This record gives sequence, structure tokens and C-alpha cells, in this order.
Amino acid sequence: MSISSGIQGITEDDIARFLANTPGFFERHAELLASIQLTSPHGHRAVSLQERQMEMLREKIRGLEMRLMEMIRHGQENMAIADKLHRWTRALMLTADPVDLPGTLVHELKAQFLIPQASIRVWGVVAAYADQPFAQGASENTRTFASSLVQPYCGPNAGFEAVAWLDDPATVASVALIPLRHGVGTEAFGLLVLGSPDPTRYTADMGTEFLVRVGDLASAGLTRLLPEG
Repeated sequence: MSISSGIQGITEDDIARFLANTPGFFERHAELLASIQLTSPHGHRAVSLQERQMEMLREKIRGLEMRLMEMIRHGQENMAIADKLHRWTRALMLTADPVDLPGTLVHELKAQFLIPQASIRVWGVVAAYADQPFAQGASENTRTFASSLVQPYCGPNAGFEAVAWLDDPATVASVALIPLRHGVGTEAFGLLVLGSPDPTRYTADMGTEFLVRVGDLASAGLTRLLPEG
């Protein structure tokens, strides 16, 4: 009869509980540690308990090293994104004339984050900017749609009117639509459109935290185009 089936009523669980509750057992019977033989996970050879424990520790260390390298890689990627966002924000802050803001915003966004196509429309601007290209072409439906977005839309190009604002709309397979507004719950006063020929660049399951930040910063800068109050 095997131990697992019980020897004289003693099971493997009984032995395990005994060893767990008797920490000094192997100190009093140290010779057992040297005599215990286990099967190596890297072959069928027998190894001592100490060697098996060392193999387990090495495997654990390798796992921790891989996790550490992954954390370092993610940290470097996040730092690179933060650096690009910083340069983009700085470019907006250095733009003295408000009329240049939309163009600078789009140009720097494309350059820093390698976005193939981008465009922006702002409505309700002061009269001095009403004839500018960025203040044209947003229909009432698009304005209503922008105000309905509680977060940026990311997904396939489903024939959105705003995609026509891009340089080459026929090549756009996926888009990100970012509403511009004064704050949460307020109506949108503009819409930022990012387009890509890659259908996987913007997907419905991607995180939108970064795009929300872009929208917040763009909105803050572009309020200079709106009437006071």
C-alpha cells in the first residue's frame, strides 16, 4: 500500500501536518536531508533535497528577474511617452498668437507621437477667428456627436464626417475622436481627429487615459480662441 493510500492509517497529509507542526524535526534528524532523493525537473536524474531546493530558488529568481526587466521596460516606455507629452505641451505654451494654436497642436502631435493624420475643428470662436480653416466644416450633427462623447472614441472608421477633415481620408482605417470641452459634463467646443491606415492603431478595447490627457491639455490651450466666460 502506498503512502497516499495510507500506511497503518497514516496519510501523506498526516505526515505533512506533522512536519509543519514540528519545525525541529530535521534539526534532530539532519541525516535524512542528505539521504532524501527527488526527481530533477530538468531530467529524470535523482537529486538531493538541497539541490532540488536550489533549483527551485534559481527558477524563482529567474522569474523575478523577468518581472523586473518587464517593469523596467514599461517604466522606460512611460518615461518616453511623458517626455513626448512634455515637449508637445511646451510647444503649445510657447505659441504666442492664439490663431496659431490649432496648427501647432496638430503638427506637434503628429511629430511627437508619429500619428499619420490629424486635424482639429473648433466652433464658437470669437469673431476674429471665425474665418480660419480650423473654425470651418463642423456640422451640427458633428457638434452634437462630440458633445455626446463621455470619453474619446477609438475604433474603426465608420464613415465619420470628421474623418473628411484629414488630408487623405480614404486611407484611414481606424480613428480616435477626442472631444474638446471646458470640463466634465459640459458641451464640446471642438473635436480632435487622429487617423491611421492601420486598423489596429485605434481599437475599442485600448485604454483612453492618455487621449483624455491630450484632450484636457488641448482644451485648456484652445480656450484662448473662445469668448471670455
